[in-house]
Amino acid sequence: MATEPASLESLKVLHQSDDYIVVDKHWDIRIDSKMWYEKVTVQAQLRKHFPELADPNTYYGFRFCHQLDFSTSGALCVALNKAAAGQAYRCFKDRTVTKAYIALLRGWVKVETQTLDFSIGKNSSEGKTHMMCIEGSEGCENPKPCQTELTVLEYGLYDGEPATKVLLKPLTGRTHQLRVHCSAIGHPIVGDFTYSLGSDDTPYRMMLHAYLLRIPLPPQPLLVSTTDPFVTAVDPKWQPERCVRNLEETVAAVLDLRLSEERKLEEEKQCALREKNKKSLRGKRNDEEEEAQATQCQEWLNQWGGDL
Repeated sequence: MATEPASLESLKVLHQSDDYIVVDKHWDIRIDSKMWYEKVTVQAQLRKHFPELADPNTYYGFRFCHQLDFSTSGALCVALNKAAAGQAYRCFKDRTVTKAYIALLRGWVKVETQTLDFSIGKNSSEGKTHMMCIEGSEGCENPKPCQTELTVLEYGLYDGEPATKVLLKPLTGRTHQLRVHCSAIGHPIVGDFTYSLGSDDTPYRMMLHAYLLRIPLPPQPLLVSTTDPFVTAVDPKWQPERCVRNLEETVAAVLDLRLSEERKLEEEKQCALREKNKKSLRGKRNDEEEEAQATQCQEWLNQWGGDL
């Protein structure tokens, strides 16, 4: 994705079917907006490129299956009908969707693989009500458990300062989760104006990108990946110095793990179903045996009665 600002024309489609469109959302653009002065949104881009697909029964014309922050770029799924939206919504609700993000973090992250486990709540402090915060910090209200898996990909320099490229896999879906978690370990995302309290304003964008999206829809999962925007060819200020893990191989491992979990879950469901059927069959046999015994007893009683 180029470093130029978004326009109505700059819509990149990653996947299109009768039920879904997945776009590569531009950075610094809202999904939708009621503000008259915000002319460039994903919704407006879709209306321009696919006016025939807009649904007049919805406020914005399109059903967005999930959210991406204003500053975040990457894979964004849009449902084209109510039934498709319902199917996708259930996957997100059941947490069976696999999402992976690429980010550039300030500093060099020492622990190469770790699970960030910080409960996140709304910040009620004056001037920070648009932000989230970790449990225990001042003004944190209603914190909820949140986990993010972090894997280091590369170490390098951004604009001459130490930076780390990482893969982030959210295990939960709290607002601003990735941004808050990275900030909590002392490695905020490069260009995150909000969580640097306005100090990190030099980069042209916040370096957080939704790289992978997999929704286990029937009969075939929807799987989409994007290109990596954090490469020197796109932004010369990013200069990698040491590669720790290959991006494609790391993402493939994430997908393999998810498929393994799904197979195990399916096996458990089938096992439970077989056991249920066995119990039902045993119950039926017992009923038949009891009925047969009752019939035999009645025959004996009738026989004895005749003898008397």
